[in-house]
Amino acid sequence: MQGDDDTCGVAQPAFICRHKVGFAHCDPAGIVFYPRYFEMVNATVEEWFETGLGFGFAQLHGPMQAAVPTVSLTVDFKQPSRLGDILVFSLFVERVGRSSLDLRIDVNGRADPAGQSRLTVTLTLVFTQKGVTGSAPWPEDLRAKLESKITIQDHHDT
Repeated sequence: MQGDDDTCGVAQPAFICRHKVGFAHCDPAGIVFYPRYFEMVNATVEEWFETGLGFGFAQLHGPMQAAVPTVSLTVDFKQPSRLGDILVFSLFVERVGRSSLDLRIDVNGRADPAGQSRLTVTLTLVFTQKGVTGSAPWPEDLRAKLESKITIQDHHDT
């Protein structure tokens, strides 16, 4: 889901994905075990590439002989999530480089008042291709789609 700023200057996400917290995500106390968030983040990114960009991981890893590994990941945990919660993952594209991509994913609880923030993840992906040492430039068709999803944000100083 691509969007522009609304009249209040609030950035709209490039993609939204929902995940229900299952038993496999939780520790014995019924709270999400933090590594499981990384699996949900990766699933969100993978779904965005498939349905939001039209470049599924099967195409990337198969015919394109490419990959988009995560090279940097920062997480700010705010509130715990529990078994049965519906979490909303809002993906924002912050920057598209020659071969890298900076994303922010805000995770909120759907049932919470005002969608209480659970965590914020910032990550950098890099495009690689078989036979190329290090990173490779984004293919032009994929770059164009990525650039069209850059989140426009209000940068007014206060």
